[in-house]
Amino acid sequence: MNKINDYKNGEEMDLDVIIKRSDLRVAKNGKNYLSLVFEDKSGQIPGKYWDASEGDATNFKIGTVTHLVGKRDNYQGNPQVNISSLKVLDPNSIDMSQFIQTAPISAEDMEDQMEGLFLQITNGHWNRIVRYLYKKYHDQFYISPAAKINHHDFRGGLAYHTLSMAKLAEKICDQYPQVDRALLLAGACVHDLGKVIELGGSVDVEYTFEGKMLGHITIVDEEIVSAANELDISLESEDMILLRHMVISHHGLLEYGSPERPQLLEAELLHEIDMIDASINMITKALDRTEEGSFSERIFGLDNRTFYKRNTNS
Repeated sequence: MNKINDYKNGEEMDLDVIIKRSDLRVAKNGKNYLSLVFEDKSGQIPGKYWDASEGDATNFKIGTVTHLVGKRDNYQGNPQVNISSLKVLDPNSIDMSQFIQTAPISAEDMEDQMEGLFLQITNGHWNRIVRYLYKKYHDQFYISPAAKINHHDFRGGLAYHTLSMAKLAEKICDQYPQVDRALLLAGACVHDLGKVIELGGSVDVEYTFEGKMLGHITIVDEEIVSAANELDISLESEDMILLRHMVISHHGLLEYGSPERPQLLEAELLHEIDMIDASINMITKALDRTEEGSFSERIFGLDNRTFYKRNTNS
């Protein structure tokens, strides 16, 4: 069975997909239509189902697996499918896991690798805090996405993003011995942990009420404070202030949501590593949907820039 990213522009699409987003809207001519996003393990593609009824909105709701027939096209530089037909499939005959994007390595493998990283956090306070929080949120961490859209927006994306960042941190520490390995790894391990609370939903990821009102930076800082109190670690100690600074400054700029800008070498590195890993994921995802010799769709998280996919056979 073909997958979404197997098709090129102008080709007829004929495949089974899951509906990731579904919104009933009104067109300029006053008629209803469904704004849909389809997904399988290879990626996503949007499409519009014209002249939709409220019954169509009920049938083609989020999480429904459908047989999609249409033609792949581009609209304002972004891929889309011009829908010819949609048919709801019997959920009892479907393996839903075949339609959900997941991390490229298993949760078990990621957990094993994370355990190896914990051993390198040689500061006792930071190690205890990290292990406490990972035990508390173990199940959510290994299935949560890292974002609603943009980077690592798939099942297990939070763990995969965190692991990738921590492995980059290891390499940097090998190159620059002046970097505090324990602090940088501790910061990498917990910096986005608040997203297990900020984001919710199994198929269509949405911000929770707490996530919208507080954001993951505030949430994880509160979790660190709570863990320190439970473990009888003084919040006034330098260790705790440094770890909390790593978390609250990791977005780098105040306008990006950080209450403080980085004021430690390790905090600046954590921000840069975060940017590197997120950027690589966003660009790679866009290029996976791009034909060779063409420019990608605009990437919102990278200032709406496009990226060129070179011809590998030239």
